[in-house]
Amino acid sequence: MIGRLSSLVRFEHTLFALPYAYVGAVLAVNGWPGLANVVWITVAMAGARSLAMAINRLVDAAIDARNPRTARREIPAGLLTRTQVVWFCVASLAAFAVAVSQLAPVCRILAPIPVVAFLVYPYLKRFTALCHLFLGAVDGLAPVGGWVAVTGTLDRDAWLLGGVVCFWIAGFDVIYATMDHDHDREAGIHSIPVAFGIARALTACRAFHALAVGLIVLVGLDLGLGPIYWAGATICAVLLAYENAIVKPHDLSRVNAAFFNVNAILAGVYLAAVAGDVALRA
Repeated sequence: MIGRLSSLVRFEHTLFALPYAYVGAVLAVNGWPGLANVVWITVAMAGARSLAMAINRLVDAAIDARNPRTARREIPAGLLTRTQVVWFCVASLAAFAVAVSQLAPVCRILAPIPVVAFLVYPYLKRFTALCHLFLGAVDGLAPVGGWVAVTGTLDRDAWLLGGVVCFWIAGFDVIYATMDHDHDREAGIHSIPVAFGIARALTACRAFHALAVGLIVLVGLDLGLGPIYWAGATICAVLLAYENAIVKPHDLSRVNAAFFNVNAILAGVYLAAVAGDVALRA
């Protein structure tokens, strides 16, 4: 059961999201945010992401069942019942709520915002190709949340970091959506690849990633960050360029490499650059 639930929400991919929240927390205080904050941010992120993924799987179960690529997911394959997943959602929400209660008081007021966003997102693909940007905006709440969790304030740089993650995620979600282009077009699912074709979708992805890099630069300039940050920023830009280079309109064979491998490295590199730069200046 635990293994199936972990597979349902791709728990290992929480490691992709955690660095974003840590970056927000570290830059917010220009240093180590404290062990208690790090622990509770970790629990909040794990609970939030598990909740978001489980809701998505519940809402999309019928769509997943009709798509050969996703038909083996836990709900359509009968490995988990909808009731079991609902209870998992309750447990994930409880973990998120407990963690939030241990962070800056304003977090308790803001906590419903991501939860509502988790409920909205799965339905957007039924109506609009802008679903990728909405997903990016939801994931962009991670560094904003990390920032506000340790300071109780929402500063300009928190939003810049949110923008970095928003366009970063939106871009590679477009890449990911290319795998389902034919199915989504027939099923009436909206996406940028369906709306504009794969070639133009990949161009949009490059534009999103260029915006992400631009915002990474703005964060560094705004906070007066040093050489370690800029070295990491350069590596991130190169990795994003590589990610876009290996996926071509007529050759999608390396989408998984772009989606999973490169992005896991990217998140870690950016966190390491931020942490290293802050530590050097301490």
